Amino acid sequence: MHRTSVAEVLLTDVRPTSAPDVFEAAASWPRAHSTFPRDGSQRNSPLVLVETLRQLGLYIPLRFHGVPAARHAIISDLHFRLTPESEPPAGPGATEVTCLVRVSAVRRTRDRTVTGLRLDATFAAHGVVFGEAGGGVRFVDGAGYTALRTRGARDGATAAPPTAAHHPEPAALTVNHPQDAVLAEDADGLLVAPADPLHPFLFDHPGDHVPGMVLLEAARQAVAYRSGGALTRPYAGRLRAVRFTELAPAARVLCARYHATCVFRVVQGGTPTAYGTFSYP
Repeated sequence: MHRTSVAEVLLTDVRPTSAPDVFEAAASWPRAHSTFPRDGSQRNSPLVLVETLRQLGLYIPLRFHGVPAARHAIISDLHFRLTPESEPPAGPGATEVTCLVRVSAVRRTRDRTVTGLRLDATFAAHGVVFGEAGGGVRFVDGAGYTALRTRGARDGATAAPPTAAHHPEPAALTVNHPQDAVLAEDADGLLVAPADPLHPFLFDHPGDHVPGMVLLEAARQAVAYRSGGALTRPYAGRLRAVRFTELAPAARVLCARYHATCVFRVVQGGTPTAYGTFSYP
């Protein structure tokens, strides 16, 4: 799962069905999760749905497709969509979720080692489907990953260091605590700058680049901040990573609103590293 804390492992069971490359999974979303907004809405965070997809994208290939544990998993893109009227309320305990997962576009080498695939999942609670998500992941060996990281670290180092920056007030970013902020602001705009590099959800395990979940949350906070709190919880979104976003210097987040849709880009050293969209009710 690429998680250090047992509490951050959301999956509780994954089983193959009688259909090829179709799996059933169960997940438990804890009510007290740090990413849940305490705004009285009683709704789970969209980030937890995306994290469940991420964990499925790691576990299923390793357990059922023979991907060696030493391979590095690189998520190329993801998307999610919620049906607000069907979402289960977050009660006093955990939300029990079931998933139906379909694997497609499996790529293999001549020796049949899986090098990439796509997943599409539906999410249900109490028998009612309330969301869907999907994405692509590829797997590279140690040498391949080192080559990718060497190039990325070299290119990222050309980014100009930011000027003095400050973290906006948590309420302006619609987060629960100052530690949940992943944005800072300087004279030139918004920066990916997590206030807590040991955040239990966003940085549960060590990494050599900015995780995709951090980029997604940074974009969500940027939209909330730029909209003055009008757009806080997307019901759908897409993210595509075109290269690694380095830990330093800080990357910038740009966003633009078009009615109920917001387009965002993450830029480092003048080069886009990720982009996507959010849709709001």
